[in-house]
Amino acid sequence: MSETHDGPDAAHQRPDGLDDATVEALGKLSEALEVVEHARGLLYGFHRLTGTADLHLGDAVEALRKAGHDELAERINREVVGRNVVGGRWTFQIVEDYDDNYYATFKQVEKDARDQLAGGRRHLFEAEMKEDRRTHGAPHHEATPDDV
Repeated sequence: MSETHDGPDAAHQRPDGLDDATVEALGKLSEALEVVEHARGLLYGFHRLTGTADLHLGDAVEALRKAGHDELAERINREVVGRNVVGGRWTFQIVEDYDDNYYATFKQVEKDARDQLAGGRRHLFEAEMKEDRRTHGAPHHEATPDDV
């Protein structure tokens, strides 16, 4: 590994004139977006689990009917199968609303902030943290995959 390449790639280097406070602020914005990404994943998990539960519930209703429990099966079918999880909505509608009205806006303002303040560069705070924390020249502490 050459000394000239012992650092982050160009996409992760601080543009000239970008101050520490701005890099820190962009790092916090990136961190917030990561939490939103996690929340979105959990929301999609909720969507899939709820849908799967509803399908299994339909199977349970049929099994109850086959076992001769028509009245109970009909009650469960009427009150729970296909029921909205929140007023007027199934989970796909919640996911779509989240994606369109919160997630997309959050992603856009985070990108706009990076474009405006750092030339679009991502993870500058983390890249500088990596440089500070890694042991330069040691195996498994390379700056980039190209150094491996």
